[in-house]
Amino acid sequence: MTLAAGFVGLGAMGRGMARNLHRAGLLAAVWNRTPGPATDLAAELGVAAPSTPAELAERCDVVVLCVSADADVLEVVDALAPGLKPGAVVVDCSTVAADTAREAARRLAGRRVEFLDAPVSGGVEGARDGTLAIMVGGPETALERARPALEAMGRTVTHFGPAGAGQAAKATNQIMCAGIIQAVGEAMAFARAEGLPLDKLVDTLGKGAGSSWYFVNRAPNMVRGSYPPGFRVRLHEKDLRICRDMAARHGVELPVVETTLQHYRRLIEQGHGDEDISTIFRLKDALFAGPGARESDEPSR
Repeated sequence: MTLAAGFVGLGAMGRGMARNLHRAGLLAAVWNRTPGPATDLAAELGVAAPSTPAELAERCDVVVLCVSADADVLEVVDALAPGLKPGAVVVDCSTVAADTAREAARRLAGRRVEFLDAPVSGGVEGARDGTLAIMVGGPETALERARPALEAMGRTVTHFGPAGAGQAAKATNQIMCAGIIQAVGEAMAFARAEGLPLDKLVDTLGKGAGSSWYFVNRAPNMVRGSYPPGFRVRLHEKDLRICRDMAARHGVELPVVETTLQHYRRLIEQGHGDEDISTIFRLKDALFAGPGARESDEPSR
């Protein structure tokens, strides 16, 4: 029997993920808090756009969520609950706290509905191309039922343990990203100050030992001085606050996380919160602009 999947949350990531479910013949319905994106995508793909999450849930064996914040996840879970059938699986691909994932699982357990926290990594490109890395927490039985949907959206699907384990794995990823964006921003600012041809540098170093997905895909933003949203500063700032809170439970403060949060606060204050995280280059480039340079200055050309 073909799995019927619904998708909730049609932002920059969600649209691509929903399209990949459709390509796999699994997508039955879509819903978005602002109705326009759901209505448009439903018309494009020939699927339903129910007026409420509960109505979407009634049509689906698996419901995938991709929303922005912890409160949003719990609100959507509660809204889905009346329509969910026993044996259904809710798969949350948002990035939230591990405790939020465990609370969502608890709320659904009484309805004989299982919950997977399944945050993703790979950017809007991975969401578009179906090549995301998906980190899963929750029951293995639920993972196996939802696997066709997950494999339609991602190249790598890994089970890390019980509810919350997927979010812990994603927090680990977000800490790594913080370090990488700091290093790439500083390196590119240094290269500009040295007068190197940056296009050639990105092409060459992208094939070297210091390369990463982030460098190859986001250093070109720094070359152009343009930072279209791939992963917004505000969202990574939210994720790193989650990482900070999780580390604090171990009595630990993580220097890379704290430094990046400080930088993000400055970028948000300067009006760059909705730009891609590669906009941290603005702060790094200003270090080379001489005494008294303002952090809000545009990169020199």
